[in-house]
Amino acid sequence: MLQPVIAGVDGSAESLAAAEWAAREALRRERPLRLVHVWNWHPRQAGSEMANAAQRHLARRSLRQAEERVRAACPGVRVEDEQMEGPATPALLKAAEGADVLVLGSRGLSGFTGFLVGSVALGLVAKASRPVVLIRAGDEPEDEHLPAVDGSASTHTGYRDVVLGLDLGDPCDEVIEFGFQEARLRRARLRVVHAWQPPSAISLGPGDIALVDDPYRGEEWQGFLSAVLQVWRDKYPDVEVVECVPKDKATTALVRAASGASLLVVGHRLAERPVGPRTGPVTHAAIHHVGCPVAVVPHE
Repeated sequence: MLQPVIAGVDGSAESLAAAEWAAREALRRERPLRLVHVWNWHPRQAGSEMANAAQRHLARRSLRQAEERVRAACPGVRVEDEQMEGPATPALLKAAEGADVLVLGSRGLSGFTGFLVGSVALGLVAKASRPVVLIRAGDEPEDEHLPAVDGSASTHTGYRDVVLGLDLGDPCDEVIEFGFQEARLRRARLRVVHAWQPPSAISLGPGDIALVDDPYRGEEWQGFLSAVLQVWRDKYPDVEVVECVPKDKATTALVRAASGASLLVVGHRLAERPVGPRTGPVTHAAIHHVGCPVAVVPHE
């Protein structure tokens, strides 16, 4: 049985956008779509039956709204729905175990404050064993595509680049393959970005100080990136790849590269941390400040 693309829905604008994006992804992957709503069950106490009835009503309404939007946008997708008892984070983590991809919404904020990512989404990004894709409110199908010749938005043009943020200090196969797969599904160009910075004088040993201004350091990173990607180019010969090794902070480079992309792919190392779920600085910056959909791919 094919694993479904799962979208968490709660009736909000961002979750409806996530459901529609998930439907398009399900069609690309030739997978069914499962819409999941999580509601909190109240133990037997005064008013609990009424509260539970209200929660069930909200769940049915949220799932119906999402299904109506999905069927209008993607009539060919196979849709099923499911209600689960909360709390939301552990319930969705359990659902994600059987998912091909889990899709959630994140709320857009104005100005330079980035995007609001709720505690449920952050917990899932940090702990899910399957890829999690975050979609901002207001995401539209045209956003994935290049503009038409006259500059207008269109869904009949090719896809914008898929951007893959790659750490050459830890080039994980799961993250790289997800990026190549997403580019192939869209027949899009894959832009692979590894940002680097020269070492500081403090981190160098005696006799190494000249390496701070090594003019060939960028070329060395370029060669390393090409070597890492060669096996993937051979495996996905139909994917056009552009390699980028900017001299910059990783967070800054990725946010800049993802401007105008159809999807940004980053990795996240799964680890038990003593103070709750955390994400690294690059993933944190991506999910809070990148406007396009962001796929976070877990790895060991």
